[in-house]
Amino acid sequence: MLDLARYEARRRLRGTLTLTVLLGLFALLMIALFPSVSESGADFEAYVESLPPAVREGFGVSGAAFTTVEGFLSTEFYTFVWLLLLGLYLAYAAGGTVAGDIEDGRMDMLLATPITRAQVLLEKFLSLLAPVLVLNLVTPLFVYGGVVLVGESIEAAALVAVHLLSVPYLLACGALGTLLSVTIHRADVARRGGIGAVFVLFVLESVTVDTDYEWLGLLSPTRYYDPAEILIEESYDPVGAAVLVVATVALLSASRVIFERVDV
Repeated sequence: MLDLARYEARRRLRGTLTLTVLLGLFALLMIALFPSVSESGADFEAYVESLPPAVREGFGVSGAAFTTVEGFLSTEFYTFVWLLLLGLYLAYAAGGTVAGDIEDGRMDMLLATPITRAQVLLEKFLSLLAPVLVLNLVTPLFVYGGVVLVGESIEAAALVAVHLLSVPYLLACGALGTLLSVTIHRADVARRGGIGAVFVLFVLESVTVDTDYEWLGLLSPTRYYDPAEILIEESYDPVGAAVLVVATVALLSASRVIFERVDV
């Protein structure tokens, strides 16, 4: 059972570990900069107010963004790295799961074994859990340790929550990439399409805030996961997480229908 998922996860292991270490070190760098930033005496409230509303919304910038370690981390690390860059990474990785094997001719050999297309699709998607889980288990250790080292404190429950609630978000991004992977059989195009789709949805959520078209933001997974809200306000959104789980299942179901009908 799940032999294909384990095989694909092992293939991702080296890249996952490298990415985890790099993000951990980047988090430590951001935390090391915080004391000098918070003690600089700059008028960050005025600076934040001068930013366009779309920028403040998209990157979770608030007056507390530079005066508390939670706000600083949410703006400089979690919103930019976890919300945007990791979302792009999961969509990119998922974009090559099926399309890459079809393009290289490996899918024919795989489907010649006693395995259904639905199982192939599901196990390839499940292999994305490897980077998602490793990143969310290890990175908070870097963050918490770094905060303690600079003499600050952070609510452990909020830190755990920001990583736990990111799992449905990242999987939704992966499911979107998977849908493109079964629709577009050129791996590079599917990967770039995944990046483009997640980025466009991120921007859509940001630019439609407080406009007549704010409802369009409901289409973006970023509407349902807000690291700044979790870290700064300690406000959790289980309903948003549930919406992301439903969206992931819906995208995978659509991917299964397309994959079972397509000629590989």
